[in-house]
Amino acid sequence: MAGLTLKQAQQTFTEKFSRSRSMADVSRESVPGGYSRNSFNFGPHAVFVSRGDGAYIETVDGHRLLDLNNNYTVNVLGHHHPAVTNALLEAIPEGVSFGNPGTHEADLARLLIERIPSVKKVQFSCSATESCMTAVRLARAHTGRTRIAKFEGGYHGFSDVLQVSAHPAPDAAGSAADPVALPDSGGIPSHDVDNIVVLTQNDLAGTERILRAHAEDLSCVIVELQSGAGGMVVLDQEFVQMLRDVTRELGIVLIFDETISLRASINGLQGLYGISPDLTVMGKVIGGGLPLGAVGGAASIMNALQDGRVSISGTHHGHKLSVIAGTACMTELDEAAFTRLNGFARRIADELNTWSQARNSPFRIHGRGFSHLGYAYMATPGDVVRTHRDYWRVVDGERTQTISLELANRGYFPVHRGEMSLSLAMTDEDITGLIETLKSIVSDIEAAESNGEREAGGAADSVAEPAL
Repeated sequence: MAGLTLKQAQQTFTEKFSRSRSMADVSRESVPGGYSRNSFNFGPHAVFVSRGDGAYIETVDGHRLLDLNNNYTVNVLGHHHPAVTNALLEAIPEGVSFGNPGTHEADLARLLIERIPSVKKVQFSCSATESCMTAVRLARAHTGRTRIAKFEGGYHGFSDVLQVSAHPAPDAAGSAADPVALPDSGGIPSHDVDNIVVLTQNDLAGTERILRAHAEDLSCVIVELQSGAGGMVVLDQEFVQMLRDVTRELGIVLIFDETISLRASINGLQGLYGISPDLTVMGKVIGGGLPLGAVGGAASIMNALQDGRVSISGTHHGHKLSVIAGTACMTELDEAAFTRLNGFARRIADELNTWSQARNSPFRIHGRGFSHLGYAYMATPGDVVRTHRDYWRVVDGERTQTISLELANRGYFPVHRGEMSLSLAMTDEDITGLIETLKSIVSDIEAAESNGEREAGGAADSVAEPAL
């Protein structure tokens, strides 16, 4: 059996995607970093794509890859889906952009309201980042309080008010019992950082203690039920119920950020928990591949946008083409579609985890079990991730990165930090190929380990980066 190390995977990647590397070098002359979304760096550079069709993308290097990234969970139908394409082609001749409202915005709003019981009214923006900002402003106006509670490892966009402690430096983050708020970027004012109260995922007693201690000045708690950029941490049912009960008691607005997890079921991930927040942030799939974010929730809070207590406006908010594409996409996402997607996810998790456990391997598929899955090589078999800090402790960054690079080398394009996002365009054969390829990669990595070929590095090397 051939061995596989990170150095070998990087060398193959550099050779296989050499034209992408050249294009990145040229692009850096005019765009900082080479592209406006540096999160797409995949190892040494991004992979440039020429087109997409169904479940696959074609790179400028001439390779056809099964798309397991799908624009960080956006393309749930795959690429160039006829329902979305035809809806856009029909709409474009009538005009692309107006300052006047049309009927399409309300169509998508009604669809979301019908699906998500906690959502009674909806306001659209251009991105989930903007809608997270809107949700916070609504919460502050509703409560008359200023501070925000969020979870370490929770990513809610790049705004100054929220890009805090999504990826904190371990040596500066304080204790898990009392995490320290840290900015995730230069240029974030200290007063925005000071307005954040940081919590630890799945810490029942600690989280309740902190919420009660800050109750007088906390406007909201914003949370992902399954984190994305911060490492696929799934919140316990009991923990989420505590959040709901305590925030309701203390008059704190509870915000579920379902930007990614809306693809978990026809009612979103909150539907699987059976717990309703006050506000829900939505994005990704609701735009059908075009830029769109939304916040929805209780009329008592959302009506502040109607009576003038809260002002939110943007040139492209509720853009005609985005809401048309979004309605087409969400209409395709019926119960049968979710059954198919989540069936793929269960098969991947069940088959690979059963295989891994049988060979006492630390490789693990993790997450709640819907069509946004995590993969990681743990420090030891049986390790699990229940908080963001567990990534620092138990995820082997070197070998997880080796898996990501080698997936690309062998015809699959995941999220480099260790995630897979499935699409309806995939087939059973695609899933079989992915499972067998991951088995082969993990076996090759472990052969290198047994042969003493592994380079220095290991469990403390984090693979999580801000990337949505």
